[in-house]
Amino acid sequence: MTQNKISEEDAAAAKEIMASFQEDDEDMGEEAAVDVTLLESLEASTRGIPPGDIKKLKEAGYHTVESVTYTPKKALVAIKGLSEAKIEKIIKESSSIVNLGFTTAMEVHQRRSELIRITTGSRELDKILGGGVETGSITELFGEFRTGKTQLCHMLAVTCQLPFAQGGAEGRCLYIDTEGTFRPTRILSTAQRLALFLHKDINPKACRFHLSSEDALNNIACARAYNVDHLEALLVQSSALMAESRFSLLVVDSAIALFRTDYSGRGELSARQTHLARFLRYLQRLSDEYGVAVVITNHMVSQPDGSTSMFNPDPKKPTGGNIIAHASCTRLYLRKGRGENRICKVYDSPSLPETETMFSIAEDGINDVRDD
Repeated sequence: MTQNKISEEDAAAAKEIMASFQEDDEDMGEEAAVDVTLLESLEASTRGIPPGDIKKLKEAGYHTVESVTYTPKKALVAIKGLSEAKIEKIIKESSSIVNLGFTTAMEVHQRRSELIRITTGSRELDKILGGGVETGSITELFGEFRTGKTQLCHMLAVTCQLPFAQGGAEGRCLYIDTEGTFRPTRILSTAQRLALFLHKDINPKACRFHLSSEDALNNIACARAYNVDHLEALLVQSSALMAESRFSLLVVDSAIALFRTDYSGRGELSARQTHLARFLRYLQRLSDEYGVAVVITNHMVSQPDGSTSMFNPDPKKPTGGNIIAHASCTRLYLRKGRGENRICKVYDSPSLPETETMFSIAEDGINDVRDD
C-alpha cells in the first residue's frame, strides 16, 4: 500500500481527538488499555532502534510492533529516510517480540473462543451470526439501496460501546463515510431508545437500557473521505488513533464507492482492483493488529449478460469481484422486505451456515420483526 501523508490540519485535528480520548481513558483506567506492543519498545535503550527511526515509522502509519511484522519488507524499505539495513534490524527486533511461527490448533481454538461479538440490536440477526458481528475480522454488508446497510452501521457504532454483558465490546468506533450518509441524529435516537432482547426468558422491558447520547457521539470518531488517496490517509490516521485509545469497531461506508468513481472503464480495471486489494489488506492488518471488528458496505451491480437469467432469478451481484470476496471473512446479503422489514442472508462465511432471517429498521435502530 502506498504511503500517504496527511495534511497538517488533519494531523492537528487527530491530535485533538486523541487528547480528548486520552482524558476519558484516564478516567476509565486499565479497562481502556490497548492490547498491542507500541513501537517505543524498540527504542535504543532496549532494542537499539533510534527514536528518529521510530518517528519515521509512525509518520508512515506504523505505530505498533505488530504492524511492522505484518508488513512486507519492500513496503518498509519504501519509507523515506530508512535504509534497507535499518529495516532489516527493525524487522529482526520486531520478530523477536511477535510470534509469527506455528501454534497448536488448541491454542487457536482457545483464542477464538474468547472473541468478542458485537450485537446488532436484533436477537434473530445475532442468532444467525453466532452472537453478533465478530471482532478481529472483516464483515461485508452488500445489497441494493435502501436495504439497511448504513442503518446497521449506525447501530453497530452505538452497540460496540456497550459493556460486554450487554452485547457490546466496551470500545469506541471509527467511522469513515465515503458517501455522505453518516447522520448523528440516528446515533442519538439509537442511544436514547435502544432496546435489546438479550435472552428469551427475560422480560423485554427488563432488558431496556439507556446510553448517554453525549457519550455515544463523543465515542465515535468520524471522517468524510473524498477520494481513494484521502481514504488511505484516513486509514493511516486510524492506526494512530487505535494505538492511543481502545477502539472496537471500524466502519467504512462504503468501501467501493470511491474506487468506482476514481477509476473508470476497463482500461483502469486492473489498477482499480490492485489498489482495492491493498486497501482491503490494510483493513485486515488493522483488524489483526488491534482486534477490532471491521465492517464495510458494498454496492450491487446488474449483470448485463442475461443468458443465465433462466437459472439465476437474481441477476445482481456484489461489486468488487473476487478481490473483495476473498478479503471479506463474513459476507451478508441484505434485501428489502415488506415495509421497514429487511432480510439478511449469510452469503459466505468460514464458520456460519448459509441461512437467512428478518429484522426491522425502527426509529431507535435495528430491531426484531414485530408480530402485529
